[in-house]
Order: sequence, then structure tokens, then C-alpha cells
Amino acid sequence: MARQMMKSLTDGATVDEVFVALDKQLRANRNGNSYLQMELRDRSGSIAARQWNANESAFRAFEEGDFLHVKGKVQLFQGTLQMIVNSFEKVSPNDVDLSEFLPHTEQDISKLVEKVRTFLRKMSNPHLRALAEAFFMDEELMQAFCKVPAGIRHHHAYLGGLVEHVTGLMEAWDRLAPLYPSVNKDLLFMGIFLHDIGKIRELTCDKALAYSDEGQLIGHIVQGVEILNEKIARVPELSGEAFPTELMWRLKHMILSHHGTYEFGSPKLPMTPEAVALHHLDNLDAKVHAFTKEIEDAGKDAHWTPYNNLLQRKLYKGASLDTASVD
Repeated sequence: MARQMMKSLTDGATVDEVFVALDKQLRANRNGNSYLQMELRDRSGSIAARQWNANESAFRAFEEGDFLHVKGKVQLFQGTLQMIVNSFEKVSPNDVDLSEFLPHTEQDISKLVEKVRTFLRKMSNPHLRALAEAFFMDEELMQAFCKVPAGIRHHHAYLGGLVEHVTGLMEAWDRLAPLYPSVNKDLLFMGIFLHDIGKIRELTCDKALAYSDEGQLIGHIVQGVEILNEKIARVPELSGEAFPTELMWRLKHMILSHHGTYEFGSPKLPMTPEAVALHHLDNLDAKVHAFTKEIEDAGKDAHWTPYNNLLQRKLYKGASLDTASVD
């Protein structure tokens, strides 16, 4: 029997399927009655779910990241689908196919990481090349770099998402670099590689895409600077020279400022041409990817997407430009 994928659920659909449970909360409604709220996911998407008249026993029956066999019904609430859970039962990880629950890139990861290696090995700066090799020699780190997502919900939120995101930025910068000779080409290539490297420690992806405890407490920006410090300490072994302090400052600044504004969690504002270029390249790739996925996930006949809380708007899908008529 074909799996009932999250992406296929519609208003009024009856559900009898296994999902990953995340972000569980025991809450009270206006009348003071308790209900269980959680997020249910598989590799195709997620949905907010509620079980009415739940108690502490139901809340403690599973942990976040557990697999649940859920029976319930989908309904439309304030323009967004949600699931009303009638019953659920915990399922052993041994009884599920993990590939059904973890979304993954459709691109060839080995080809993506080879592009990253090629771009960085073409850098003319010997100190940056030595730093890149310090990363490449760490097999465990590179395996994590190729596996983790670039995010949990917003963009490239699937296995291999980080290496796909980084490769896309490098390809974009390779094309744009001739137009901006004042921006140090090598420095920005290295900054692109480093800007989200902390996500290999911030995020986990064993049973579901989630934040590690360290990631919740510290965050990928600080974790990225920590990883950079570790690898800079290895550079003298590879190059025979100490890593230049000025170069170290500029790389750290790019990690610390790549979110662009304090409002979006950036400890520092971009203060160099390379830092501001990195921020805008990163934001462009993330936003276009997020918009594209949201539109692709909208119903076949929909002209608008549902309201997206992260983007704080609905998106216009409209008619296909290939078939649209000219008025």
C-alpha cells in the first residue's frame, strides 16, 4: 500500500499513517481544557496537529523525534491545513524506512562537494588554500558538511542542503566576480564556504531535522567561528607559516556579519566589501529558494500560496507564464 505522504493531504482527508513528531506542547484552550499540540513531519512536508482533551500521560507518551502511528483528520483552519488527532501510538525506528522521513537534495552530493573543492583549490592566496586543505583533511567534518541541511524550515531544509547552498553561492560568485574587482575574490570564496559551517554542529538529522542542544544554546554563527579557530591552528602544519592575523579577522567578520542586521541575529553588521557581498548573495539564494519551494508546494490550481509565517506574506503563483494569454 502506498504511503500517505504529508504533501498529498487535503482538507477533509482521513489520516492513518506514521510520521515524526516534533515541537510537542501541552496547552490549555479558552475553557481551560488541555490539548496536545505538535508538528508532524515526513520527507514531503509538515503539518500542525492537535489532540483535544489530552492529558499529561499523552504528553509524556513520546519524545520529540519519535515516530508515531497517527489516526485523525485534516481540516482547514484560518487558511492553513491542520490535523486533528484521534489517536496515536509510538512506533520503533526499526519498523520504519528512514528515507521516508528525511527530505534530501535531488542533486548528486559527490559532484557538489567536488565543485566546492575545485573552487577553493583554485584560490591564489596560499594561506587560504592551506586553510581549505585543513578542512578537507577532516573527513568527519566534510561528511557532516555534505549531510546536514542549510536550515530546518526556511531554505534548503533537507539532507545535503548545506553543500547545495554553498555550491550555488560559489557558482554565483564565480560569475559575478569580474563585475566587482574591488571585492577580494579568494576571500569571498572562503567566506562562502565558512559562513554556515557551524550548522554541522547546530543541526542534527538522525531521525528528523532538528537543533542540537549545543545549537540551541550557542548557534551556528558562534559555532562557525569556533570551527574556524580550530582549523586555523592547523594551518602552520600544512604551510609552514602562521596564518595572518588580518586574514583571520576578515574571515571571522564574514561569519559574524553574514545575517546582515541585528534584527536577524547578526552580532555584527557587514563592514567590508566581502562581508556585504556575502550577506546579499546568501540572502538572495535563501529567499529565491524559499519562494520557489512555497510556490511549488501550493495546490495545482491555486493562484496564491497559504500565508507563510516565516515570510510574513502569501506568495502569488498565478498562471504559468508559458500558457498565459496576452490581454
